[in-house]
Amino acid sequence: MKLIIHAAAGTIALLTISSFWTSTILSEIFGTHETIAAVKTAVLWGMLILIPAMATAGATGNTLGKGWRLPEVARKTKRMKIIAANGILILLPSAIFLALRAQAGHFDVIFYSLQGLELIAGATNITLLSLNMKDGIAFRARRRKRG
Repeated sequence: MKLIIHAAAGTIALLTISSFWTSTILSEIFGTHETIAAVKTAVLWGMLILIPAMATAGATGNTLGKGWRLPEVARKTKRMKIIAANGILILLPSAIFLALRAQAGHFDVIFYSLQGLELIAGATNITLLSLNMKDGIAFRARRRKRG
């Protein structure tokens, strides 16, 4: 059961971050300032889904990987530390700042500079979460072959 919860939480986290990233890009390219503000506000509210999903994926991953000395487990653990730091230090603070700034109609160099950093950090987390998912699937397949 813990494995199913881990996989579901990781998938929800990956899909949520991917939807934030895609919505941001599309609103910046095709949207008005009002659209951008709506997306930035939705991203902030979306943290109510993302943060519990990330915490659940991390906690279940730690318990599932406890005692294993496999390269996949070590890689996933290392990536999760980067993902968590990236989220806590860059993504969450920038989501709050950008939502407030967009709601106030302040689309200036500061907004777009931080928006660029947020997109890079988001793409990094999407990549790392995707690699974690790939390693998890490979690990599971290898265990099934043995058993």
